[in-house]
This record gives sequence, C-alpha cells and structure tokens, in this order.
Amino acid sequence: MSARERILGRVRRALADVPPGEDAPVERDYLREHGKRTVEETADLLAENLTDYRAIVHRTDSEELPYLIMRLLAQRGSQYVLVPPGLPPEWMSAADPTRVHDRGVSTARELDKVESVVTACAVAIAETGTIVLDGSPDQGRRRITLVPDHHICVVRVPEQVVSSVPQALERLDPARPLTWISGPSATSDIELDRVEGVHGPRTLEVVLLG
Repeated sequence: MSARERILGRVRRALADVPPGEDAPVERDYLREHGKRTVEETADLLAENLTDYRAIVHRTDSEELPYLIMRLLAQRGSQYVLVPPGLPPEWMSAADPTRVHDRGVSTARELDKVESVVTACAVAIAETGTIVLDGSPDQGRRRITLVPDHHICVVRVPEQVVSSVPQALERLDPARPLTWISGPSATSDIELDRVEGVHGPRTLEVVLLG
C-alpha cells in the first residue's frame, strides 16, 4: 500500500460517521488577537515589526505622499517605475521616472529592467509585520512585485491595518491571488548566511498613509 492510499484510508475512516453532504462546523474559538490596542498602538506595532523584518517604514499624509514617493524614487536613482492600472494617479503626480504600466504581454526580462514598483495593499497585519496583496487594480499582478528590486507599498492607516492574522483573513477573498510579504525577499543557507533579493525585491519601503 502506498503512502497516498494509507493517508486517504485514514481520511475515509475519520469521515465514516459523517452523513453525506454534511460538513462539520469549524471551531473558531481560538485567540483572535493578543491584547486590545488603540489605532495608534496597532500602527506602531506594525511599524516595529516591519522594521524588524528589515523593511524601511515611512509615515506621511495624503498631501505629502506624492513628494515622499518622488524622494524615495530619486534616492534609488530609478529611471523606470512600474505602476499598476488602478494606482491613484495623485500618488505619482510629483515623480519624474518613466512610468511602465503593468501589461500581460510584458516579459520577465522587460520587467527586470524596471528599478522600482509602487503599489497599494489589501491589508497589513500588525502582530506579524505582514503586508498582503490580492492582485486588485491598485496592486497589480503578483509578478510586478517580485521582479523589480525596489518595492514601495502604501498602507492606508487605520482602515487597512488589523492586529492579527485571523482578522486579516476575514477581509481577504481566498479565491484571489494572495501575496504575503514580511520584509524584503530573503533566504538563508545551511550556515544561516542571509541573502536578500533571491526571489523578490531587495528593498521594501512601506509608507503608512494616515
């Protein structure tokens, strides 16, 4: 008997007393968040955990956001920046680089020539320092945030910030292409030597907008 047959056999035996077409309710009495926090405390925890994962965190308001994005792109020397189709146009109103639009026909080689990408997000999780993208028009397809070396992600505070993973899951559509980001792309070898940028951007800059 193969491993697959043994596993499926255990599943069938475990479900033997369940009437056909009936699903047992999933218990959700687990801890939903670790303590109550104010909006400001939740945003501070998000910033702290993002920084711990080596993301660079900025705080600004709507009026200053275009100028902050302009400065961040200028500091990188970015001549080309990827822009998803639904990104609010005012966010890029002060920036000089040539805007490259997210197109289905773009190849990985073409995307690799773009230095930076600017996106919004679906939700941000304070307790884990995680940004979640769901492929919405202001975020674009997954590959545009995996190929360029520099990602600027704007998080609207407080409406897009939650404390915990369970709270984030309630807001997300599981049928969408979800990308969970905790800091810049990184991996470690057997000797725990950390290398960044192996499967995504080396630099993640998160702008807390509020």
